[in-house]
This record gives sequence, structure tokens and C-alpha cells, in this order.
Amino acid sequence: MAQYSFIKSQGGILVPATPDAQEFIETKVRMGDVIYADFKKARNAAFHRKFFSLLGLGFHYWTPGGGAISPADKLLVNGFVKWIAYHTGYEGVLDELATQYLDDAAQKRAGNISAVKSFEAFRAWATIQAGFYIQHRMPDGSIRQEPRSISFAKMDDVEFSELYKAVLDVLWNYILYRTFPTQQAAENAAAQLMSYAA
Repeated sequence: MAQYSFIKSQGGILVPATPDAQEFIETKVRMGDVIYADFKKARNAAFHRKFFSLLGLGFHYWTPGGGAISPADKLLVNGFVKWIAYHTGYEGVLDELATQYLDDAAQKRAGNISAVKSFEAFRAWATIQAGFYIQHRMPDGSIRQEPRSISFAKMDDVEFSELYKAVLDVLWNYILYRTFPTQQAAENAAAQLMSYAA
């Protein structure tokens, strides 16, 4: 059973508090439909909104890239270059040629494919990178990681606070350090985004 969060606004109107809730209202509920639920008041809805504002900030500053050349491809080409350099010398020239070759191959492979940003995929990635995931072993022996649920019913305030800090660190280390001078500056920007949305 899905769980969605709403915020009471002026006039007693319930407004979706998360992207999931917004999507539910837009895609599953038609005008005039009656829906019912068991409601529970969240202990710290503002902190939940702050978390999503932080994710939104990271998502905004993230630009998808790469992917046309796999790490295995790079390892193979660079290993071959080192082997040739060992036997012939000219390591600097060969490294430069290998870089150019990989860049050309990436452009040819990518062609007119464009990377699409998905907030849900980004949120799952950030949660998993922060260490809040469940592992499943698949029939082929591989391991799949799924982000843990951050719903109010499944994560208390203490654990959610730990998640927030860990996701802030992930977003800082991968994305936000390029734009903001400190983590606090990034958090302040997220708080400003949150105030604009309110």
C-alpha cells in the first residue's frame, strides 16, 4: 500500500508534500473522485520538505554525462597503452592518443542519444550512496540494491536525520562542491528553494 504525505494549507486544503504524492494526485485521482485514507500527523514535516529541497538542489545542479565508454573499456585501452609504452617508450604521447581515441569512440557511440534526468532515479541513487538501502540476491547471483523507504511510518526522526546528513555529504562530494563554497551554503540555498515553494 502506497503512502503519501500532504500539508494542510489555507482553507483546509491538503496539498501534496512530496513529488510522489503530487504524481499520485495528478495521475491516479480524477476531478470529483473521493479518496479515503488513515491519516497520521507527521512529527517533522518541515524536515521532510527540507530533505526534498536538498535533493531538488542536487538534481538541479547535476548534469548527466558519460556512459558511452564503460570503465572496462577504459581499463582495457589504458592497459594496452601501458603495455605498448613499456615495450616502446613514448608513454606521454600514447596516453594522449588513448584519451583522444576514447573521446572519439564515446562521441560515435553516443550518436544522438541524450541522457534523460529522472528525479526518482536520482533520489534512489542518493539514498543508496548514503548507505540507506536493502540488498536482494537475484536468481543469477547478482546483488540488487533498493533504497530504503523514507515514509514517516518506516523511518523515525532520528534515522531520517542520519539519512539527511548522509545524503548531504553524498550530494556535496559528487555535485554541490562545484557550485557552493561550503555545505552550509548549499543547505542555505536548499532552504531558500523550500521557502519559494511554500
